[in-house]
Amino acid sequence: MTAETHDPPVRDLTPEDVALGLAEDRMMLVDVREPNETAVERFPAAVIVPLSTFDLADIPDPQGRQVVFACRSGRRSVTASQMAQAAGLPYDAHLAGGILAWKAAGLPVDS
Repeated sequence: MTAETHDPPVRDLTPEDVALGLAEDRMMLVDVREPNETAVERFPAAVIVPLSTFDLADIPDPQGRQVVFACRSGRRSVTASQMAQAAGLPYDAHLAGGILAWKAAGLPVDS
């Protein structure tokens, strides 16, 4: 598997990295999937800001935590990170593989 190059760069985090960061309250997960997707299954404790109506003002103050974007497979979360960076925010991380990788790692979802 070849790592993709993104401009601006987006850091790939593993499901395990994100789960630990959430458990330690070092990260805030922002799910950019659409309402029809999050109605089926959700990341526990994620903030939902759909990419189709993406507005950075809808992301709560992370209060010192690292903002990590997530989606189904990891494509839309890269887009969200790049949009945030283009607006001058330091949100440069996403959950590589999205909720598919999260579930494959055996991590919990709310449904």
